[in-house]
Amino acid sequence: MIEIPSDLHKDLVPLAFLLGNWAGAGVHDFPGSEKCNFGQEVAFTHDGRDFLEYRSHTWVLDNDGNKVKPLESEHGFWRIDADRKVEVTMVRDDGVVEIWYGELADKKPQIDLVTDAVARTAASGPYTGGKRLYGYVKSDLMWVGEKQTPEVELRPYMSAHLKKVVTPEEVERWAKALPDDMPDDGIAFFK
Repeated sequence: MIEIPSDLHKDLVPLAFLLGNWAGAGVHDFPGSEKCNFGQEVAFTHDGRDFLEYRSHTWVLDNDGNKVKPLESEHGFWRIDADRKVEVTMVRDDGVVEIWYGELADKKPQIDLVTDAVARTAASGPYTGGKRLYGYVKSDLMWVGEKQTPEVELRPYMSAHLKKVVTPEEVERWAKALPDDMPDDGIAFFK
């Protein structure tokens, strides 16, 4: 369910499907690093201004799904204009700062992004750019990232399937919003 908060900046309504806390897992595979499964937590929040704040933390998972060690962390800000053009500024824990541009697809919650600028600190590894695709599919958030370095052509390196994290407060709010005349057994509601 996509909910549009009353205090969301009007320009951000097309991005409302991103809002909330998300958690899930994915696969990381890029030459020069060990292929692994990873866990991920993502938060898209807003404070009434014309951007969404984005935070992502990933960690390597062992074969039993336990956290082994941190993988990547990102923090950024997402904006959209009247023509559905999306702009993202992002900083990563490995010393990379990126500017991404893209577009919200017509009539579906999907965003394609491409790096426009990349700045790296001396400590960061080789990286020259990337692409990302985010999509809201059957109430889940899915994404795939591609990256390139001077040695490796643009190729997929991470993808994840995330579920919305629901707090007890949200469940209570939704329950209070249900109609008073709901059938007790719940089955009659679907007939």
